[in-house]
Amino acid sequence: MTRIVCLASGKGGVGKTTSTINLGSALLGFNQKVIIIDGNITTPNLSIHLGIPQNRPTLQDVLEEKSSIENAIYVHPTGLKIVPSGISLENMKRRFTKFISESIVDLVGKYDWILIDTPAGLGKEARIAMEAANEVIIVTNPELPAVVDALKAKNMAQALGTTPLGVIINKVIGDDTEMKLDNISNFLDLPILASIPFSKDIKKSIKEREPLVFDSPRSAATIQYKKVAAALLGSEYKFIEKPSVIQRIKKILGVI
Repeated sequence: MTRIVCLASGKGGVGKTTSTINLGSALLGFNQKVIIIDGNITTPNLSIHLGIPQNRPTLQDVLEEKSSIENAIYVHPTGLKIVPSGISLENMKRRFTKFISESIVDLVGKYDWILIDTPAGLGKEARIAMEAANEVIIVTNPELPAVVDALKAKNMAQALGTTPLGVIINKVIGDDTEMKLDNISNFLDLPILASIPFSKDIKKSIKEREPLVFDSPRSAATIQYKKVAAALLGSEYKFIEKPSVIQRIKKILGVI
C-alpha cells in the first residue's frame, strides 16, 4: 500500500526540503520505492538542491494538463525519483486545472512512499499540498517562533484530516539558547522522530547537488534520517561504526 506523507513546517528556512530529500533517500536505502513531489508551486527549491535541469516537464505542466506525471519524473543519479516544480517566475502567473491530489493518483500503487515537500506557511498552497497526503511529518527548529508555527501547521493538517506522525527537529546545536526536545514534544503533543545536528555536511551536500544520505553516509545527520526511515517501516536502525585502519591492524595483531 502506498503511503502519502507530506513534510510541513509553518515557517520557512527550517530545512524542510532537506529533510524531504534525505528521508526519501534513506527510505530508498531500505529498498523502498520512493518518489518525491515538490508541492511548492511558487517558491520551489527541490530542483535547486538536486541540480535538476529546467528544460523538462515539471509539476506545473502536470497541473496544467500539458504533461502526464510519469513524463515529469526526474531520476537523480542516486536513483531517487522526483517530480520537480519549475523555478521560473512565469509559473506564478499560470492557472492550473488540476490539484496535486488528482495528479498523483496514477502513482498510487506503483510506489511504497510518495513524499510531498509542502510550501512554507499556512496559505492556500500549503493547504493544497497537505490535502494530497494522508500523513504529515512536522519539521521545525529548536526555537520558539519556529515551534509555534509548527503547532499551527500541525493543527491545520489535522483540520484537513491529515494524520501527524511526529516531528523532525533540524539545525540542533545543543546549547542553552534552544528549546529542549522534551519541551518541543510536549508543546506539539507529538513524538520527536529525529534531532538533526547543525552540520556543514548538509551545506556540502546541497553544494554538490546530492542528498546528504549518499554524500555523507556516515554523518550524524544521515544516521538520524535513517532512524526515521526505519521507524516508519516499523523497525530500528542500528549504526555499526566502521573501525579505523589502526583498529583493524590492532585486531589482527591481537592487541584489542
